[in-house]
Amino acid sequence: MKKILLPTDFSEQADYALKVAASLAKQNDATIYLMHMLEMPSHLLSGDTNLDVPEQLLFMKIANERFEKTMEQDFMKGINVEVTVESHKAFDGITMAIRQYDIDLVVMGSSGASGIKEMFIGSNTEKVVRTADAPVLVIKNDIENFNVANFVFASDFSDDQKLVFEQAIDFANSFNATLHLLFVNTPNRFVITAAAEKKMNDFIKGFDELASHELHIYNDDTIEHGILNFSRSIDADLIGMSTHGRQGLAHFFNGSISEDLVNHALRPVITFKI
Repeated sequence: MKKILLPTDFSEQADYALKVAASLAKQNDATIYLMHMLEMPSHLLSGDTNLDVPEQLLFMKIANERFEKTMEQDFMKGINVEVTVESHKAFDGITMAIRQYDIDLVVMGSSGASGIKEMFIGSNTEKVVRTADAPVLVIKNDIENFNVANFVFASDFSDDQKLVFEQAIDFANSFNATLHLLFVNTPNRFVITAAAEKKMNDFIKGFDELASHELHIYNDDTIEHGILNFSRSIDADLIGMSTHGRQGLAHFFNGSISEDLVNHALRPVITFKI
């Protein structure tokens, strides 16, 4: 986690995410790439050659003033920050920045499905979660000191999850966290306990860096409810899962489970792309 991307629309939720990003940057001696997409009218984003230059300058001036206020906050002191202002649409700009700066982690704020619709809230957060090449950490609330003691990693423990699991182990180890490996049983996809335990134990063989961990099988009516309810039962600090990108979510994460969790979980959620 040497390069952390923080897209901001200067909303309250974005500030929550920035506080977490700042904490991670201090722990890992990382650089934060603080990025804002100018909230310009559509004709200024369309490539129209007849641009109103004074209007562009006004938007840039407002953005710079907001950046100055952001950088003056106490939790930003002593952190290496690269500020960038783009004129792309939000999702496109984030995707390009991940590749351009070789980002290790994206931290984003979100108010969830029922919250206000800010520039980076709702559909843009879901798109980034679904397609980003880097892990995406979504923050909903104001967290004074971001520390992960209990990290829930939910999976179906199939072989295509192993590369993702390595990233989850690295993240857990960076906090000396206990990694709670979670298999959710549902009525439609019921697996007997002995078979689920064997699958999980076979899966973790060979992961020498796997330190403190526990295996859990949890029954619920849906996978999403199972993850949320189990995480609540142990007061988890973080929920982790995988995504399959543009091709949708396979096996255990059918449909839009990652996007649903990002919208509905009050706890921080981190996603890793397979």
